Amino acid sequence: MPLHTGLGALNCYGRRTDADSDGEDAAGAGGEAGTSTGSWWGSGPPSRSASAQPQRRIWPPWPPPDESELERAVRLEEEREAKRISDAIDRALESERQALRPRRRDMKLLLLGQSESGKSTMLKNFQIQFAPSALRAESEAWRVVIQLNLVRTVNFILDVLTRPPTAAPAKAPTGDTSPTTSAFSNRLSATPQPNSDLRRFKLALSPLRQVEMILAKHLSVDDIAAASAHPNPIEGPSRELRATEVTIRGGRRWTALVRPNQKSEEQRTRYAEGRAEDIENARHVLDACRDDVIAMCTNQAILGALKEELHEGVVLEDHSSFFLSQATRVMQSTYEPTFDDILRARLQTTGVEEHHMIMETGEENGQHWIFYDVGGTRSQRASWVSFFDDVNAIIFLCSTAGYNEVLAEDRNVNRLMDSFTTWKTICSSKLLAAVQFIMLLNKTDLLEARLKAGIRFSKYVESYTGPDELESVTDYLRRKLAAIHRHHSPAPRKLHVHCTCAIDIDTTSAVLMRIRDTILVNHLAAIQLI
Repeated sequence: MPLHTGLGALNCYGRRTDADSDGEDAAGAGGEAGTSTGSWWGSGPPSRSASAQPQRRIWPPWPPPDESELERAVRLEEEREAKRISDAIDRALESERQALRPRRRDMKLLLLGQSESGKSTMLKNFQIQFAPSALRAESEAWRVVIQLNLVRTVNFILDVLTRPPTAAPAKAPTGDTSPTTSAFSNRLSATPQPNSDLRRFKLALSPLRQVEMILAKHLSVDDIAAASAHPNPIEGPSRELRATEVTIRGGRRWTALVRPNQKSEEQRTRYAEGRAEDIENARHVLDACRDDVIAMCTNQAILGALKEELHEGVVLEDHSSFFLSQATRVMQSTYEPTFDDILRARLQTTGVEEHHMIMETGEENGQHWIFYDVGGTRSQRASWVSFFDDVNAIIFLCSTAGYNEVLAEDRNVNRLMDSFTTWKTICSSKLLAAVQFIMLLNKTDLLEARLKAGIRFSKYVESYTGPDELESVTDYLRRKLAAIHRHHSPAPRKLHVHCTCAIDIDTTSAVLMRIRDTILVNHLAAIQLI
């Protein structure tokens, strides 16, 4: 039976009130039978005369005058059943009304930008701000990443200092002609007893080679060969030396691979061969090597040699320096990562990383937000188009510190100029005509440090004629990118630009709140709720 029919059947009845009951009692006492009173059941509601208008039936109906206990019980049960049906119809109608309202869709955000522009770091900031419990639940996995970052940095430094020199090696003063000692003593000829320092640290920290293999294996699973395809260290196109990245394939739930307390059969199988025990053993090895790593980082001979190497093209990433300075804490067997540690952890993904986040704070609590973190290298940008459909907003990150850098895949292209070109292409896309754009001028901390170090912005950007100061440079970048957006967008739309330092939780938090408000307001306007 249709719902409206059932509801109409009940609407033909009026509701009996106390006033009705009192009035009928009085009429029954003083009125004449068959004239002023009557009863549908025999007594109670007034009966209608030939000239009277039809009266609405009363619900629940009046009980008959000589009702037995059994009849009363049956009547009450029928009334309860009728009320149950009526309530069910009301609930069904309300469900239909709710279903006809505009449904709240999942929020989909696309993170775009060059490789190393800070997309993954910004995603972690979103988690810290809006889903902290979920990120905290992944701390076991991030601990493996952080400790692998640190171990690779230590091994990288030892490899750099002991690699054979590019020119013919000079003989060591001790007469030892091995590549390790000759190379090291060649760099540290002015340092007392460098060979003994080198041999001691190489021997004491040799277990870290095995630790690196164990941690890399548990992050990449069957992709161990891919993770170790390049020796440590690797040489870049401009003869820069840098440590290999911690690399995983996008689209895989890598955080589940290193949790020791898994419940599903598949997850238990992954640990059937003792992988959890391997990670635990690696933690104890790290703890045992902690004092030697601290000693190496404070050894004047090592620091002097490393400083010389840095001037000759060796690159020590910012996260590497940070975790070296925190070795006392990070290498403890009881170490638990902080949010600041997780932000600085370096993890490179190949392909697309789809991250689902359930909001835990504010009025959007319980909403489902989906972030697509796509690769930023030139070879991966062709895949961006497949994610342009059905996204609520695009967050484009531009590294402000890239003005004196070149692309790793093309040493003839300036990174900042490539960002301008990529931004122009994105703005021109007709597929994104109705999508909200948010521009983040990221890594302003590095920009400020380089400007203060005397690396002039105007030297690399010919169109810039202002002073080499942070405020002037960021203002230029705002105007430049806004002009590109205005001139190349298929239709007029508002652009929101923010300056960010992704590793600064406090300042980024305020920016993320504004970004959230912008996205939600535009989403509500799109579904015509405001």
